[in-house]
Amino acid sequence: MSFHSPRNTPPVNDGFISGYLDALSLVERLHRLLLDVIKDEFERVGVLEINAVQALLLFNIGDNEVTAGELKTRGYYQGSNVSYNLKKLVEMGYMHHQRCEVDRRSVRVRLTEKGRHIRDVVAGLFARHAEGLKGRGVLGPDGIDQITASLRRVERYWADQIRYIY
Repeated sequence: MSFHSPRNTPPVNDGFISGYLDALSLVERLHRLLLDVIKDEFERVGVLEINAVQALLLFNIGDNEVTAGELKTRGYYQGSNVSYNLKKLVEMGYMHHQRCEVDRRSVRVRLTEKGRHIRDVVAGLFARHAEGLKGRGVLGPDGIDQITASLRRVERYWADQIRYIY
């Protein structure tokens, strides 16, 4: 997807809006590329049963026991996407599921040994990437901190736009 300024929108500052649209496009491309990198790693190690989105879901759950709602609240996934993938991961034996005793409508999930293996593969991949970025001088601690801080500010701004609409 390429982001373009609508014709009827007055330019705020042509340079700034252009940079903003480039940044949006880059964030989207980076997400798709991350999924491709995970897929490539799984093909390399012979894990072909699950997809990259499901692997990220296992990684993000980690050692926690959570509900689908908690995953959505944490901002990791959209509703139907997470429900479908949780169901598939339970069916394939990567996760245990159990109805909550307090709220019987809610289901809590946690990783099985098989799921923890996938989580560890993804964690290993990310650790190698972090070391590679640092070791090759692509990013140092200051650079990664600046990127993270900037992205968190954009995240807060967008969340405020959703909640308060200006």
